[in-house]
Amino acid sequence: MQSVRDHLEIILSRLAARAGEERVFTKIYAEPARAAADASDARQRAGITLGPLDGTIVSIKDLFDVAGEPTTAGSLMLRTAAPALRDAVIVSRLRQAGAVIIGKTNMTEFAFTAIGDNQHHGTPGNAMDASRIPGGSSSGAGVSVGEGSCDIAIGSDTGGSVRIPASLNGVVGFKPTARRVPLAGAFPLSGTLDSIGPLARTVAQCAATDAVMAGEVPSALAPLPLAGLRVGVPRGVLFEDTEGEVAAAFEHCLGKVGLAGARVTDLPIDDLLADMRAATRRGSIAAMEGAEIHADWLATGASVPVDPHVSGPLSRAALLPTPVYIRALRRRTALAAAMDERLASVDVLALPTTPVTAPTIVSMAEDAELRDRSEGLLLRNTQVANQFDLCAISLPMPVMALPAGLMLVARNGHDRHLMRIAAEVERLLGG
Repeated sequence: MQSVRDHLEIILSRLAARAGEERVFTKIYAEPARAAADASDARQRAGITLGPLDGTIVSIKDLFDVAGEPTTAGSLMLRTAAPALRDAVIVSRLRQAGAVIIGKTNMTEFAFTAIGDNQHHGTPGNAMDASRIPGGSSSGAGVSVGEGSCDIAIGSDTGGSVRIPASLNGVVGFKPTARRVPLAGAFPLSGTLDSIGPLARTVAQCAATDAVMAGEVPSALAPLPLAGLRVGVPRGVLFEDTEGEVAAAFEHCLGKVGLAGARVTDLPIDDLLADMRAATRRGSIAAMEGAEIHADWLATGASVPVDPHVSGPLSRAALLPTPVYIRALRRRTALAAAMDERLASVDVLALPTTPVTAPTIVSMAEDAELRDRSEGLLLRNTQVANQFDLCAISLPMPVMALPAGLMLVARNGHDRHLMRIAAEVERLLGG
């Protein structure tokens, strides 16, 4: 059996070979990772384990604090920030569980935008086709798992930033119920919508990682038989403009779920989506809360270049009057309660994670209109879980030329139930 250290060295040598054009990682922790790998191997020889994450190679998004260094969140502006005094809560929990933290991954600046590009550090090429976008904002996270430079990646998800890269890179990505995993030591975008989730090859890996980050004791994940389970399909606006191949793959997956005995029914939610759109028409909650976080430099002007796709929306949101923000929050609370009531009749919702596969990096750079349209489509389905305070997971759909995900969504706090269903669907689809 391969030692953790040997597994790590293979990855480090691959990363060293491309050091000149590294775009997936912004920082590699070679020596601390070697020390952690050796410690894990020593425990294994002694017959001791710290649990399912002991010896797993983990990457973390460039917005989690690591003691002694500034947290740059994909921006040049924070390179001179004060060093973090301590590790982010999730980073220290991962270390205590024996995870080997290999490095920090690239991301879109300040975790804004879903394309996955970064004008300062370069754009990581998609793990399946390097000419295509990785999806964002956890771009390097999705690619690092997809290309095998880590076992598990930790991202953040404010509108889909874990599930979009998972979908486009052909891996599993889990967004927990907000506030299940502590945000302390994570550079914020939106205190209301931010959540921290894992990307990995399997649902079981995601479940174990989520448990560790949430401060729970990981236990074996028993797949839940699908017979009699109620699966709602929110047909309507969330299915518009879906690429043919994505639609066909989704219907194939849905058919298999039905054959396994699940009760598949349409569950309309377009009225609630329209109400949420109306409530946030003048400004999204993420943009308004982001504008508060970045208020100082938005007011004075940035001292270094900032991606205009980030500074533009934040600047516009900063001009909105306070009642617009408070009203949006109050409407959201009411709509989240209405959605919870709507979802009481099913165990999960099922829909495509992204209605499209990854477009090329060149097309996004050359055509502003296409970029805006693509970003809207990438965020459309995933952001529902954040807006309505739900939990959600993206699973790779089989037999696709370019990857796209099947998303399962469950009610607030039903994270473990969702994981057990997802584990069975993964098994059914041959994951």
